[in-house]
Amino acid sequence: MYRKVLVPLDGSELAECVLPHVKDLVKENFTGEVILVNVFYPYFPLPEEKDLFTYGDFKATKERIRQSSIKYLDYLQSKLASEGITVKTEILTGSRPAETIAEYAQDNGIDLIIISTHGYTGLKKMMFGSVALEVLHSSHIPVLLVRPESCRE
Repeated sequence: MYRKVLVPLDGSELAECVLPHVKDLVKENFTGEVILVNVFYPYFPLPEEKDLFTYGDFKATKERIRQSSIKYLDYLQSKLASEGITVKTEILTGSRPAETIAEYAQDNGIDLIIISTHGYTGLKKMMFGSVALEVLHSSHIPVLLVRPESCRE
């Protein structure tokens, strides 16, 4: 059993592909505590906030992005709660998401990290990188990678 499961989310549908797997773990009593996290830093806003940088006020932009992260995690927490799943949410601050996620997991007794991956290979992988793969390589905690194909019906 995984007592504490960490679920990093970035606001994308791809990232949310992990949620059915998390629900299954909870329903089958394979996990106790679920923690949804969003790594907040002003260089990569959530998809719906991409126009924030046109305002030119860095402090205001940073606060808007933080508020967007809060709203996003609150929405998912409420959605899961309506299905009887209790989750905590955390907004993490860091300029390197994979390291921030791995450090949080190590420091907070996380037993499993569940994260989605694009599944890029070759040149695409080199060009775009992958937070999921970086988490896999930098974490000392087991990582469950969920491919996007699992979201397709």
